[in-house]
Amino acid sequence: MMKRPRIVLFAYSEVGALCLRELIKAGANVVCLYSHEDDPEENIWFQSAADIAASAGIPVRKPPKIDEAEIKYISSLEPELLFSFYYRALIPKAALDIPRLGAYNIHGALLPKYRGRACVNWAVLNGERETGATLHVMTEQADRGDIVDQQAVPIEFSDTAHDVFLKVAEAARLILARRLPELEAGRAPRVPQDEAEATYFGRRRPADGEIDWNKSAVEIYNLVRALTRPFPGAFTELDGKKYYIWRALPAEGKARPGEIVSREPLLLGTGDGLLQVTELEAEEKEEREVLS
Repeated sequence: MMKRPRIVLFAYSEVGALCLRELIKAGANVVCLYSHEDDPEENIWFQSAADIAASAGIPVRKPPKIDEAEIKYISSLEPELLFSFYYRALIPKAALDIPRLGAYNIHGALLPKYRGRACVNWAVLNGERETGATLHVMTEQADRGDIVDQQAVPIEFSDTAHDVFLKVAEAARLILARRLPELEAGRAPRVPQDEAEATYFGRRRPADGEIDWNKSAVEIYNLVRALTRPFPGAFTELDGKKYYIWRALPAEGKARPGEIVSREPLLLGTGDGLLQVTELEAEEKEEREVLS
């Protein structure tokens, strides 16, 4: 029986964890996992790819960067495939060029739309009705390689970014499951991306969650559900204090942007319509208040 191709895997977050589980389930020959040390400042809500790999007897490495020494180590493993599933650091071209069967990444959007960072959060924030996962060839330029496969998922009006992220992670797993045999055989399809259709969105930082009350109630609602737990949250100042709005709904009515129309229920004016806030948390954790 022919030996399965040797795979070096770069993986983190829920997509990385689910795809690693799929590789293990499929009996793939994963010879090493590259992952990250968890950031103590980040809310770690997802499974640990490193823990899954260790439990399966797969060696785990967590270097701060892929430097020349790591490239030499990867080369010594003689990998035939390289996969990146939500690994957060740049993988140099010298590493991508090592495996004879190629290097492939899964991106959490339907490329060429939503290239870049925080693509699920951006899709929810922008009110998209659909997103998905894309398996593509890795190149020096992020998210620009030929597409191997895609899986779309719906974004319901009530979905938070976390809800959508779980859908995207499962879509990624499904893509990997159906394309792994072709990838291992070197017969995976490749379709160039249409650059005319490409869009790019950058990294989002906690400070980007400040609410602009001049925007419409629907736009602010989208911001809230894009940033609600486990993400840093949308915030504003009310009565001289900073508050995080974790849950809200658009409502009919008119008022000046940011004006408190009612406190029970809590209704605020926006540029178009009202926003009903159903979960509010003061910056001081002991003053958390849930409204309904």
